[in-house]
Amino acid sequence: MLQVPFIRQNKELVLERLALKNFKETQLVDEVLALDDKRKKLTLEYDETQAQVNSASKEIGKLMAQGQKDTADLRKSEVASLKEKLQPINEELIATEKLLHDTLVQLPNLPAAIVPPGKTPEENLEVGKGGNIPSLYEGAVPHWDLVKKYDLIDFELGNKITGSGFPVYKNKGARLQRAMIQYFLDYNISKGYTEYQVPHMVNEASAYGTGQLPDKEGQMYHIGEDGFYMIPTAEVPLTNIYRDEILKDSDLPVRMTGYTPCFRREAGSYGKDVRGLNRLHQFDKVELVQLVHPDKSYEVLDEMVAHVEGLIQSLNLPYRILRLCGGDMSFTSALTYDFEVYSTAQQKWLEVSSVSNFESYQTNRAKIRFKDGGGKPQLVHSLNGSSLALPRILACILENNQTAEGIVIPEVLRSYFGSDKIA
Repeated sequence: MLQVPFIRQNKELVLERLALKNFKETQLVDEVLALDDKRKKLTLEYDETQAQVNSASKEIGKLMAQGQKDTADLRKSEVASLKEKLQPINEELIATEKLLHDTLVQLPNLPAAIVPPGKTPEENLEVGKGGNIPSLYEGAVPHWDLVKKYDLIDFELGNKITGSGFPVYKNKGARLQRAMIQYFLDYNISKGYTEYQVPHMVNEASAYGTGQLPDKEGQMYHIGEDGFYMIPTAEVPLTNIYRDEILKDSDLPVRMTGYTPCFRREAGSYGKDVRGLNRLHQFDKVELVQLVHPDKSYEVLDEMVAHVEGLIQSLNLPYRILRLCGGDMSFTSALTYDFEVYSTAQQKWLEVSSVSNFESYQTNRAKIRFKDGGGKPQLVHSLNGSSLALPRILACILENNQTAEGIVIPEVLRSYFGSDKIA
């Protein structure tokens, strides 16, 4: 979440940045500042009253030692009256601090200065492109036909077992999934990331720490009896490894990677965009997370974008990189780059990765700090990126590499898959 001192010192900038993100409830900025003023006033009133109690209590001791019992008793009644005032002040202070916090978390992160204006995905800015769109043979079909032809995925069986959006991978389809996961992890580890296996459920504090709550509560699967949430991405448990921790300057950067299934309700998704692997309720993803010095987070963001680009290039897939406009960014992000690969049989671009800098927005919530050279705790910056989300990568591999004789496996996956073709 945003920090109140920054809002107070930069109110006009905050309002300008919120407008770029198309955030409509800008009155919350004034509410935050008014509540902070009230908090300061109540804190001062409480501290001054407590100081009077402390001073009078010391005086009572001296009076008793001097044998002035009547005067001491009078002062005792004054202390009792002051203490009675403390409780309602403290209760109002606690209530004000809670309301301030609850209002503050309703403000999204501020977009970075280079975020382009816009409200829709069509207004995102293309900043990079690579690979070649293949020319498919005459009998080429979309991936949902290919998986039936080669017995790779059973959507109907997943619907029987659970429901729509929960596919069953089988035979060489399951093997190709496993090959991609292993390759993506090995690729990340080779670049200095440490692998983690993390829980697939998190508690409310973890979901709050990375900003899924309260913004995305309706998109998450909730286990009410235990108060746990199924993770929408490994970003949530990976980032929360360091929740409430103070790192050393020498510990930075922290580089983490991990594979998990991801669970998303994806409410309101209908039509052709959800066919086959295009949009699922459960899918596999390998994630990157970094915790870095605040002075270096945008340099690290560029490094992570280059890292993901290299991974997609190694799969020989046509891709483009988009800098998201203000209206298409997530609640928590300050700057996001999306990677899309081209699905030749569907003739459309499919998002396969988002790489984002959250600056101190998540770490302020999760209280992830480091001690600078002077020993003063500061908030680190957090970043994350998909490296990669599997379903649409799989769809594009199947569609773009199909031939009349079978599906050609990208060279970098062959040693993991155990073959150069699905036939």
